[in-house]
Amino acid sequence: MRKEVIKFKNPPSIISSASVVGRREHEGPFGNKFDIYDEKDSFGMPTWEQSEGEMQRQALNLALSKASLKPCDIDAIFAGDLINQCTSSSYGLLDFDIPYFGLYGACSTCAESLLLSAMAVSSGSFEHCAAVTSSHNCSAERQFRFPLEYGSQRTPTSQWTATASGAFIVSSEGKGPHIVEAMGGISTDMGIKDANNMGAAMAPAAISTLSRYFTATDTKPTDYDKIITGDLGFEGYGIVIDIMGKQGYDMRPVYTDCGLVIYDRQAQDMHAGGSGCGCSAALMASHFLDEIRKGIINDVLFIGTGALLSQMSVQQGLSIPGVAHLVRIKGEL
Repeated sequence: MRKEVIKFKNPPSIISSASVVGRREHEGPFGNKFDIYDEKDSFGMPTWEQSEGEMQRQALNLALSKASLKPCDIDAIFAGDLINQCTSSSYGLLDFDIPYFGLYGACSTCAESLLLSAMAVSSGSFEHCAAVTSSHNCSAERQFRFPLEYGSQRTPTSQWTATASGAFIVSSEGKGPHIVEAMGGISTDMGIKDANNMGAAMAPAAISTLSRYFTATDTKPTDYDKIITGDLGFEGYGIVIDIMGKQGYDMRPVYTDCGLVIYDRQAQDMHAGGSGCGCSAALMASHFLDEIRKGIINDVLFIGTGALLSQMSVQQGLSIPGVAHLVRIKGEL
């Protein structure tokens, strides 16, 4: 029988984290929590893809500095972004001279990179790993929809791809927060074909992972201080609340979504909220891990949700599969 939940016998520690964001993210409710922001979203680079790579470089450099580590102390980088062939990660992290594992999990990439880093460290294969993730509104719009110059209107269900990056150092030693459990997501396809409704495409995967996890662990939502998805936005958040409620799980007391809260949806005109793998990465690296370190919350489920579409799949009329990876993070063991 398949092993559903990974329970780490030697729970690795997230010894540092760093976040880098753009102007709109800085103007949002958590603007003062992010480490670095750029008013122009360019980070001094000539193209949006290079700007995104620079965000990853700055985030990893700062995370290393916070942990008093050098690149030579890191055994591996698990990193990804939304751009074809993980271009931003590949170029942004090129000069660190660290073994690099490129990931594509769309908006689930942050949770995926933390899960794989934890597995590598807990097993004793590595001592220190870096988990790095980013997205950039301008690079993602150009690839998946239209270049900004086109001036296309956004639908009410559309989400704003966050210009953001998060970097984490996962170590075999440290006082926490600790990654104590993980669960890999299963690709789920409920026939959604609307590329402007990522929340509806990804919500079934989040529901699948949460249901599997609660069943395997014999727990319920209120057994945790916080359950965080990223990034379902307003549409997907509502679907999760509704379907999980019908399964007997009341998510409302402890549930939030990074795409739902990273912006002020009305004041910033963000329609269904935020998305992009940098959205949850930046919020986890800043606000949520800070709350765990301060003891405000202690036991957290983080579920990264990704829509596994491409330009080709949309143009061919294919539906959009989703995937949701879970990591359980605790401040005190």
